[in-house]
Amino acid sequence: MVKPFVIQIIEDRAEFAAGIKAVLELEGYIVHVHGTATQGIAFASVTPPDLVILDLILPDMHGTEAVQTLRTVAPRIPVMILSACADEVDKIVSFQAGADDYVTKPFSLMELLARIGALLRRRATASDATAAPGARLRVGSRVELDLRQHAVYKDGRAVHLTPKEFDLLAALVAARGAVLSRRQIVEVVWRRQLAAKSRTVDAHIFELRQKLEDDPSHPTLIITVHDRGFRVILEQKGPGARR
Repeated sequence: MVKPFVIQIIEDRAEFAAGIKAVLELEGYIVHVHGTATQGIAFASVTPPDLVILDLILPDMHGTEAVQTLRTVAPRIPVMILSACADEVDKIVSFQAGADDYVTKPFSLMELLARIGALLRRRATASDATAAPGARLRVGSRVELDLRQHAVYKDGRAVHLTPKEFDLLAALVAARGAVLSRRQIVEVVWRRQLAAKSRTVDAHIFELRQKLEDDPSHPTLIITVHDRGFRVILEQKGPGARR
């Protein structure tokens, strides 16, 4: 049995996203929808889809910045931008940021499906030809996250994490320093299988700190933001580096 392609839609207009989702599901695709770039990027870093459809104007991040971040956490995923902006400059900037296609609204569903099919075929061909090297992301100055190998290193030594601990760390890193609420973490890591107020998130944060922090009681990598959630401190390039 052929495994269906997974498509992720990052679009803040729920009704518009639901319409595209319904059409794609009729075509046999599995579709996930996220309303912000932060949520979408976190999800893609943990469970990479086969294609991302991204609105250019999002409430928390411009589409070109979202594409650049996606290229960091999931470099091989094709990204299609949907936008009402038909200006040539917007298209050029989007392609320079790493987008694979740019579709101007309004568009026909037949054209959208044809473009999606072309991107997925191109991705399959590239995957058969070569395997891209794993992307390593740095947390602080001493911890590295290897997304492709699902491995974490501290001072060059492997650190054993459970699958959920790894997924949680990957989601926080993908947010690139932004705060993720417990609700967002539950949606991305546990696929809403837990209550948003579940202490499971806090328990996993505790375990990550035990394994990665020099002093877990005074964390410098995984930070609690009161009444909001958690964030990570990304690569520190020196004593004067900004956090």
